[in-house]
Amino acid sequence: MKKSLSRLAIIAAVLAPAAGYAQNYSTTNLGPAVNQAQNTASVPMVREEIWASGWSGKVQYRDVPMYKTPKAPKPHCGVFQTCPGVTKIGLGKGDFIVRLGALATIANNTSSRTSVGGRVTASNGVMAELSANYFVTDNIAFELIASSTRHSIWAKDTAAGNVHVGKAWVIPPTVTAQWHFRPHKAFNPYVGVGLTVAFWHNIKPGGGIVQKLGMETTVGPAFNVGFDYQVVGNWFFNIDAKQMLLNQRAHLNDSPNRIDARTSLNPTVVSGGIGYRF
Repeated sequence: MKKSLSRLAIIAAVLAPAAGYAQNYSTTNLGPAVNQAQNTASVPMVREEIWASGWSGKVQYRDVPMYKTPKAPKPHCGVFQTCPGVTKIGLGKGDFIVRLGALATIANNTSSRTSVGGRVTASNGVMAELSANYFVTDNIAFELIASSTRHSIWAKDTAAGNVHVGKAWVIPPTVTAQWHFRPHKAFNPYVGVGLTVAFWHNIKPGGGIVQKLGMETTVGPAFNVGFDYQVVGNWFFNIDAKQMLLNQRAHLNDSPNRIDARTSLNPTVVSGGIGYRF
């Protein structure tokens, strides 16, 4: 019995300082920086739990300053406003811009030939255009355009005279890599080079001696020049011109009355429109 009491006395003597230390730490030993923060009403405080060691086993709390300053809300800027410190000036890396405008296709008809003599010409066309640009660096951007224009096709000075071959629509999606000279400036001219693929659809023969008209898909290079001008906010005005080199093949009717034709359309495509940066 005496030995058991002695052991309990030794254990109590060992644990007593630890319990006192935990109690003092939970109440007064919070450090001068924390005490000063508690006395300063302007410093926001948060309450956290601490587990006090010792005999009681109770959960104790203390208030500590919240040192992280809350982020100020981003200033509001309208869609049609240019706000200093909020609106980015010009275009640069990571920008994505979508444009809507009008596109004019001018068929140059530089050279052509048919199996019955004469030459082939195509009329000009005007239509709406949708394009998108993405800037991989401040200076380099990739552009994709989509539009479709209708053209009237003629064979002139043939053995049968001037023949209305027919009408057809063309979709010439064009991808260009562009170099922009003045990133992060309101006025930003650029040049580019790319590739055009011309798909023909809704092909209608002209009738008479032309009962069937076939237009082959053709591929060719495209050269590009233009500029963007920041009007207000994230809105940009764009003027763009592309020179496409397209050698078009076509045929009229079937054998034995088939007529083959080949023409260098080489269209010049000019567009203008408004774009918005996302």
